[in-house]
Amino acid sequence: MKPKQLLRRMFDAAIASSQPALCVPRFLPDLAEVRGRVVVIGAGKASAAMAEAVEQHWQGRGIERVSGLVVTRYGYGAPCRHIEIAEAAHPVPDAAGEAAARRMLGLVHGLAADDLVLCLVSGGGSALLPLPAAGLTLADKQGINRALLASGATISEMNTVRRHLSAIKGGRLAAACHPARVLTLLVSDVPGDRPIDIASGPTVADPSTCADALAIVRRYAIGLPAAARELLQSARGESVKPGDARLARAEAHIVAAPQLALEAAADVARAAGYAAHILGDSIEGEARDVGKVLAAIALQVARHRQPFAPPCVLLSGGETTVTLRGAGRGGRNVECLLAAAIALDGQPRIHGLAGDTDGVDGVEEIAGAAIGPDTLARAWAAGLRPRDELDANNGHGFFQRLGDSVVTGPTRTNVNDFRALLIECVDADGSDGSDGADGSDKADEADGADGADGTHGVHRTHGAHGAGAADDADAADAA
Repeated sequence: MKPKQLLRRMFDAAIASSQPALCVPRFLPDLAEVRGRVVVIGAGKASAAMAEAVEQHWQGRGIERVSGLVVTRYGYGAPCRHIEIAEAAHPVPDAAGEAAARRMLGLVHGLAADDLVLCLVSGGGSALLPLPAAGLTLADKQGINRALLASGATISEMNTVRRHLSAIKGGRLAAACHPARVLTLLVSDVPGDRPIDIASGPTVADPSTCADALAIVRRYAIGLPAAARELLQSARGESVKPGDARLARAEAHIVAAPQLALEAAADVARAAGYAAHILGDSIEGEARDVGKVLAAIALQVARHRQPFAPPCVLLSGGETTVTLRGAGRGGRNVECLLAAAIALDGQPRIHGLAGDTDGVDGVEEIAGAAIGPDTLARAWAAGLRPRDELDANNGHGFFQRLGDSVVTGPTRTNVNDFRALLIECVDADGSDGSDGADGSDKADEADGADGADGTHGVHRTHGAHGAGAADDADAADAA
């Protein structure tokens, strides 16, 4: 199997391992034990697929008692009969998301102690539940969100600000459900799998403060509307804190996470005869800097067999950031990969793939891209200047010109970024393949058909990797 094909199979396996149909059912309660109403709510790029898994599991087991509403990204819906699926914009929120958030709060109003609220939360929920705090407007939230996305702030920092300018995040949704029992199932897309950072924690207590949010705003010189600044300075935007009695009956379980996805990819690599090394599931930092570091490790492996001997694959996850400098078409994964390709400088026998498991890197309907030893040579032959493309944040434009974009279509899940560098074995005589037998597969197409279709009160569970297929469709809506 060619390296490019193997890398794509690994990416598909990572996506497949986090499909809600595989990881949600084992956490669902027996409806026969619920005496009151059953209301399902949620938000995120995987939430519609999670709702579909809930309905399928409860079919014939009292599903007629179930009602609710979840909101997902445009194009990420799923067929449900009892749980309404709304679609809204991501990463910049829109009026559809605001309307869904208001309706969701209405659905949980006036519940009783015998009732159950099942909350299905995944990455993307922060933008998909844009309910502004009192005194703010949706336009305010949109402007703040754009500024945060361009600032280079980490996802944890961005969500700290969002929680304190919201009427639904930071535990407020769970507080609105009181005195009902609240069971939250989480598909994690954040480094460290902290529930408060997944969709800005609508159903979990928030230990951060308005002062923390203000410090982040100052750190990145983010301009705030006067009403938003006053909300933080006065502490009127304070979120629901640990120990709040309204959250006494709220619990959360992480059902899918980046580490599990990387383990699924590692299994595919080992089956193909490559040692697999997971460098970390929560790597953060400026995307181009992370790309250079990963390339340096791969070069050390290829040239000195340290810290690992080839053939091997270096896997990593997490969420890098991009500080916008240019006006190109990019995303954090293609930015990281382009920086890696430049640092590798055509080194023979090193191949790579980076992509977002939700199917969208940045705002483009492209998951990521792949590189090989011939990437830079083909770029120069096409009239592209790789360093200029990186400076312009034009990763998507660069890889599309080369035909090296990776397109999955809507994956209906999200366990953050996937990065893999594959280092082939050197020739038996010790040469590095510089005679031209560099293992490049520029004429090959990735087959794309072998993938598979906290805090207090939070439980982490390692689930099965699963099997199936990730569609290689051209339609997508994600990030």
